[in-house]
Amino acid sequence: MYAVRAGGLTKRFATTTAVDGVDLAVAPGEVRGLLGPNGAGKTTLLRMLFGLVAPDAGSVELLGRPAADPGGEALRDVGGFVEEPAFYPYLSGAANLSLLARLDGGPSAAAVTEALTRVGLDGRGGDRVAGYSTGMKQRLGLAAALLRSPRLLLLDEPTSGLDPGGTQAVTALVRELAADGVAILLSSHQIGELERVCDTYTVMRRGRVVWDGSATELICAAPASAYALATSDDEAALRIAAEHPGVRAGRARRGGLALALEADRLDGFVLALGDARVAVRRLDLLASPLETMFFALTADDAAVDRLEPEELAETVLAAS
Repeated sequence: MYAVRAGGLTKRFATTTAVDGVDLAVAPGEVRGLLGPNGAGKTTLLRMLFGLVAPDAGSVELLGRPAADPGGEALRDVGGFVEEPAFYPYLSGAANLSLLARLDGGPSAAAVTEALTRVGLDGRGGDRVAGYSTGMKQRLGLAAALLRSPRLLLLDEPTSGLDPGGTQAVTALVRELAADGVAILLSSHQIGELERVCDTYTVMRRGRVVWDGSATELICAAPASAYALATSDDEAALRIAAEHPGVRAGRARRGGLALALEADRLDGFVLALGDARVAVRRLDLLASPLETMFFALTADDAAVDRLEPEELAETVLAAS
């Protein structure tokens, strides 16, 4: 049984088709990344999964229950939030969670404390939400979702506003929950964080799914990645790059070189530099396979392989 199974989901607003015939499946224990630029339809899709917006066509099942069933049974074991989670600002974080727990008919004070601890707010639960940062509110939203001991989490930008430490803690928690069998659909524009946590990806553009598959399949299908390179002899490095099929190199405007190549070409090129006694002083990944694939699938002009190396790096990083 899939935790999420959606078929042919379509939603129109006046003359705009926000979601156009989307199929989606998420299995228990799977972390699926939902990617797309602004306006791709990600939030509308999540709203339909939560039952906040009725689809014009298509169907949704959550944990084997039709989402259209009356009484909200489909959402019984589902947690999460769309866009920014909202709370009463004049109440403390713990008081907000306690109120939600009572409305939900269940979790105890101990469950509230445990949820705050799991998201790193155990020392701030008594503070009023009005004093919380954006990142703290995101953590509180995740704590609220965990109160239900969900089997399915639908999360919209859960790392928004978090510092690197907070982001790392949330991604670690996501992997921990998935290991316990929780299915997670994670929408985000912060591609770097998704690479560390997702098993599969669904990429949307203008309301449609333009790519769907595993992380391994995505890496295999991705265009060239972009790297920054500094050597002891950049002129020689450029000549060696020209001799290696699949390796494109050019001078970077900020000094050094920019490379565009597939990952399986990198080792051979670096070894060739060593054989020619050209020392590699710096080699940085600027745009990963996921970033280049995202740009290739969602840009209006998807001709990634025609870009010069530094253009590739700058364009992909700007898009992400």
